[in-house]
Amino acid sequence: MRATAVRRTALTAAVASLTLFATACSGSDSDAKGDGGTSGGKDDASSKPAAVKALTSAELEKVSLEQGDVAGHKVSKTGPEDIAQPGEVTVDKKECEPIGFAFYGVKRGAPVGNAGRKVVQEPKTDESADPEDALAGLLDMTSSLVTLASYEGDGAATNIEELRTSAAECATGGFTLSMKGSKQKITKLTEEKATGGEEALAWRVQMGEGDEVAPFKLVTVRQGGTVATFFSFNLGKTGADSDFAQPTAVIDAQVKKLG
Repeated sequence: MRATAVRRTALTAAVASLTLFATACSGSDSDAKGDGGTSGGKDDASSKPAAVKALTSAELEKVSLEQGDVAGHKVSKTGPEDIAQPGEVTVDKKECEPIGFAFYGVKRGAPVGNAGRKVVQEPKTDESADPEDALAGLLDMTSSLVTLASYEGDGAATNIEELRTSAAECATGGFTLSMKGSKQKITKLTEEKATGGEEALAWRVQMGEGDEVAPFKLVTVRQGGTVATFFSFNLGKTGADSDFAQPTAVIDAQVKKLG
């Protein structure tokens, strides 16, 4: 790929990623009492955990990732500039709201506590590589928005079940997310294998249309009453046929701290 093409495709991914990060983690308010989602769910008691202690935002901060927890990655806290209120994010199809809100970290249900992190993989450098390959190496880095939400009772299990149902209903039809007038078209959701915690779900998310398509990864893990969500992108991977690996090191490190 020519250097100009690399720059063009990288810019496409960067625009999408900056839109996401600029509006992410709306549930970081320690007093969040839930403005979206439903409290319902399946009546199958066997699929729901016994009563669990929900963690406050302060307690979640203590089990959130910190710098040094993931080798080769930079970890930072999300701040006020990352917070979007639920009313600011809309999805054109009601059934797609749970999966769409998960991309932006929008709170669902009635979380007792929330916390958020940005985790960025350190770029690869090779001084002996030609300029085109060197640029590609610098762009080949995965960045993840990590959000934690803790629920009382079966709230976490309900959160996961709603997400599973939403993804199944919206996998092929596509839907559109809007954030303060900025729109993102989701054209395809492909389920992937996920491990970790007591429940885990994962998808490859195809965002954009035509020549401006980029893959993202969404992974959600439940550990007790806490739901950890990881939404990731890679600046070096654009196009309908491109892909990148789930940030397993990040996921494993966070689940370990929750355990």
